[in-house]
Order: sequence, then structure tokens, then C-alpha cells
Amino acid sequence: MTVTNPGIQITDPKAYQKKLSDLVGRRDPLAVLAETPDRLKEILRAHSPETMRKRPFPGKWTPLEVIGHLVDTDITYGYRVRHIFCEDEPTIIGMDQEKWVERQRYNERDPAELVSIFAILRKANLAVWKLMTSADYERIGRHNERGPESLGLMLRMEAGHDLSHIDQITRYLDAVKTPVTATRQ
Repeated sequence: MTVTNPGIQITDPKAYQKKLSDLVGRRDPLAVLAETPDRLKEILRAHSPETMRKRPFPGKWTPLEVIGHLVDTDITYGYRVRHIFCEDEPTIIGMDQEKWVERQRYNERDPAELVSIFAILRKANLAVWKLMTSADYERIGRHNERGPESLGLMLRMEAGHDLSHIDQITRYLDAVKTPVTATRQ
């Protein structure tokens, strides 16, 4: 199965699931999720809004657009997790992340406001995760692009998704920094 969205192509959904899950390693996925809002706040403290809006490479998101994508992910994951937690094997629908970021004009938004929205969403979603038992982690949803996914897998994937995008933001910020040039005498 090939899943395509503009700018992203997943030819092996199982490999994608494993990649995100593996990023977490031995870390507690709930702890990773809980740390992300503070990591984003640290990034904002260290970089101006103008820097956050700089496009590091043609056709790639800005660091601020990546944060917007994380907001979207918490909205969609929050719904998907609740859907699977409360219903029996529901279908969960994918999203065209490029269109979501573009249409919501994340690069024009206030970085602090986006991180605040993210922190509120994350707090609400963590509250649901913390209600679950180990048996609940076995509950399955049927992703329309990736097939069956358990809540346990989704938890690890979401934590890995956070880690992946924090790394992406860091790399993009490094790329947009103005190089220091020595003046010649």
C-alpha cells in the first residue's frame, strides 16, 4: 500500500509506524508527550518570531509551520484516541497535512499563541491517556491509510512523532541561522 500526500509518501505504513515507535526507544511515551510543550516553549524563548517564520529550504515547512502541524496532530490524535477508546474498532481517517498547514496560515500566526494552544490540547489529551489500562492499549482502530492500529502503538507513534518534529525544528533553526563571517582587515 502506498499512502501519498503532497510532500510525503509512505510506501510502507508498517515501516512508518515502526520508525516513529522506535524513536521513543526505552523512554516512557507519556513522559515524552508531557515534555513536548516545555521543549516548544524553550525553542520560542531562544528564537524570535521572525526566525521561526524563516523557510529553511524551498518547499519545506518553517519551524513555525512545524509547530502548527503539531497542533493539528494533537487535534486529530485526540479525536482518534477518544474514538478508539470509546468505540469498537472504528475507522480513523487520515489527513492531508500539507493542506492543513497551508490553509490555516500557520506561518502568519503568533508563535506563542500556537504553543499555548498546543499545551492546552496536550494537557487534555494526556488526561485521556492516563485513564487507560493496559487492556485499553490493545483496543484497535482501523486507519484508512495504514490499517489496524492499537492505542498502544498510537501512543508510541505520537511520542515518536513529537521527537521527530522537535528534531526537525532544531535542524531547520540551525539552517536559517545567519552564518557568522569574519571581517577582513
